[in-house]
Amino acid sequence: MTAFVRRLQARWRDAGTLLCVGLDPDPARFPASLGAGDDAIYLFCRAIVDATADLVCAFKPQIAYFSSACAEAQLQDLIAHIHDRHPEVPVILDAKRGDIGATATHYARELYERFRADAVTLSPYMGFDSIEPYLEYAERGAFLLCRTSNRGGDDLQMLEVGGEKLYERVARLATRWNAGGQLGLVVGATYPAELARVRAIAGDMPLLVPGIGAQGGDVQATMQAGQTRAGGLVINSSRAILYAGRGEDFAQQARAAAIATREEINRWRH
Repeated sequence: MTAFVRRLQARWRDAGTLLCVGLDPDPARFPASLGAGDDAIYLFCRAIVDATADLVCAFKPQIAYFSSACAEAQLQDLIAHIHDRHPEVPVILDAKRGDIGATATHYARELYERFRADAVTLSPYMGFDSIEPYLEYAERGAFLLCRTSNRGGDDLQMLEVGGEKLYERVARLATRWNAGGQLGLVVGATYPAELARVRAIAGDMPLLVPGIGAQGGDVQATMQAGQTRAGGLVINSSRAILYAGRGEDFAQQARAAAIATREEINRWRH
């Protein structure tokens, strides 16, 4: 079991939370009081982090929101801030990388060493040799895309492959690849039946579950389908929390939304 998984389990147990706050900063939705300086993305995300850190099992920055704004340095500073001020909360860097081994080695170095992520999201489409370089970081984690929350996921993930759906094959392969206990799977809250199926295949493997909040995933169905005795789920909400308020009190409004979401999750927890 990796240091990442141990920290995740500690948050499930000691903080009583399965909530993950996704950090998808869109400057067009920032409150006017924040201004438009070069550090606005960092300041916005830092305020959200500090307002919600005691309520979450993880934070999940989405790298595209930073890189499209040439804000990689702000992402580095944000992750450093989380590690320094809230060291008990792991950071899952949502990068969805997937490439051949030599290139994957450099992606792994970028995500784990440059950005200091505790875990990352990966596409398993190119097979085990595209995942293996990440497993060399023995104390980190990785979540493989399995049954994603978007409707377009049906195009490939529901195809029949040797008597099972492709997403089921991904889940089965992940259990085989998970010798070091580093892997989890991404399964959308918008598909609770498939979530239950993945849980049946993957055992106690952590599941990162997007789709709660703005995408309309059902909390009760998600919990009934995927939770384990320890917790087992990292239930992500981004926009519904980040943009709960547009005024100067945006961080306090985000905290209120996070509290409500955590309480709804815990209502259905064993």
